Amino acid sequence: MSDTGRQSLTDKAGSAMKPDSQKSTTEHIGDSVKGTTDSMASTFQPQGEKSTSQKAGDAMSGNSNESAPSMTQKVKNAVGMGEK
Repeated sequence: MSDTGRQSLTDKAGSAMKPDSQKSTTEHIGDSVKGTTDSMASTFQPQGEKSTSQKAGDAMSGNSNESAPSMTQKVKNAVGMGEK
């Protein structure tokens, strides 16, 4: 279960596994909005208030708000599913 205002790990994984080339414009916009909202929620929610699953999800998705690619993006790039 995700914390209030956060995207579930299942939703994140589903979005990450579908190649960008197979997503509609609506899906791209939705992913962008959800990602931005989740990143903002991650930033403002203190670490001590996050569930274990959200801490793990933040680590995997790169929600540290740095410009470095997330682990998920690195994997997508490695298998040729990342943005070109």
